[in-house]
Amino acid sequence: LVPDLKHDWVDGDINLDDEDRMILNMGPSHPATHGVLRIVLTLRGELIDDAELDIGFLHRGVEEIAEDFGYHKLIPYTDRWDYLAPIANNMTYVTAVEKLMGVSIPERAQVLRVLCWELGRIQSHLLGLGAFAMDVGAMTIFLWTFRERELIYDLIERICGARFTTSFARVGGLERDVDDAWLADMRSFNDDFPKRVDEYETLLTRNKIWIDRLDGVGIFTKEDAVSFGLTGPNLRGSGIEYDLRKEEPYMGYETYDFDVPVGVKGDCY
Repeated sequence: LVPDLKHDWVDGDINLDDEDRMILNMGPSHPATHGVLRIVLTLRGELIDDAELDIGFLHRGVEEIAEDFGYHKLIPYTDRWDYLAPIANNMTYVTAVEKLMGVSIPERAQVLRVLCWELGRIQSHLLGLGAFAMDVGAMTIFLWTFRERELIYDLIERICGARFTTSFARVGGLERDVDDAWLADMRSFNDDFPKRVDEYETLLTRNKIWIDRLDGVGIFTKEDAVSFGLTGPNLRGSGIEYDLRKEEPYMGYETYDFDVPVGVKGDCY
């Protein structure tokens, strides 16, 4: 039952009787939150008066599991830490272990890790953009981004036998080397991908619905971004040019020539 939304506004608050007020538990099983939190919403019709966040519903005790399993056996768990980019988590974890142990790895393994990291980043951003656009109201872009994501799955499957839960990294190197055919297909994907990004731009960047719903919404200023501890694309979106691959290079990133994209307004657009 949705009450009549023709109400009076008093000092910015909605002046309605308590009978029009509803408390709604959103989650922790709600599909939009993946079980990680519960939101207690106070609703008046379709308007949200208040939202109380209750976090911490998805703690899986990984620290304790790591203590029991040890460095090597924990690698498969790293796939699940961020399922948008499983293979990138593999690389990050073993690199941290190697740093603790003072272990260096061959240059070829470093290069292959960088390839896997960047495939993971693209893989993550594809799902992020596609799902975000679909939530905003553009279905087609979700199908397009998954088209390229499937190509990345194909590449990953060929090097480790799995499309999603990879477990490809090893402390001191990788599970196995890649062949020349894989490298050729990797280059082919790399050459073709910018054209696909142009397609995303054509569909979204000047789309009226996309602009109206995102431009000027949810602004984080530079000061806000630093204060809240934002990192990665969110930090750069607020106009701060900071990328660890540039500022504190690892795994040979200092040998690569690349630009750091930086936003202006720090809004959703």
